[in-house]
Amino acid sequence: MSFYENLFVVRPDLTQAKVDELTAKYAKVIADKGGKVAKQENWGLRDLAYKIQKNRKAYYVLTYIDAPAAAIIEMERLMRLDENLLRYLTTKIDEIPEGASVMMEPKSRRAKEDKIELYQEILSASSIESL
Repeated sequence: MSFYENLFVVRPDLTQAKVDELTAKYAKVIADKGGKVAKQENWGLRDLAYKIQKNRKAYYVLTYIDAPAAAIIEMERLMRLDENLLRYLTTKIDEIPEGASVMMEPKSRRAKEDKIELYQEILSASSIESL
């Protein structure tokens, strides 16, 4: 079996309970075809980068899947037919990452880490120029 990362975007007018039902529905499809959902993250209601079908916000759900290709094909077929989904993307990955994704970290922590990296790059670049 292979590892996959699947992200799908759900219409904002649905409730969180309905989003959870959709997630369970696709997890059941994977399980029925001999796979399993290794990890799942619900990112909640977030702003879209651009309007999709007149929507400015949507629910995001990320799942990491360990399943055969037939299970992924069936899940994507059902996703194409589901009117509640705005978009979905499934990619094959080498391994399932440990811990939470970057989107689950607090925003202030990510910004702080980015600033530290930037300062370190500036310091290393200025020390190279002085030599």
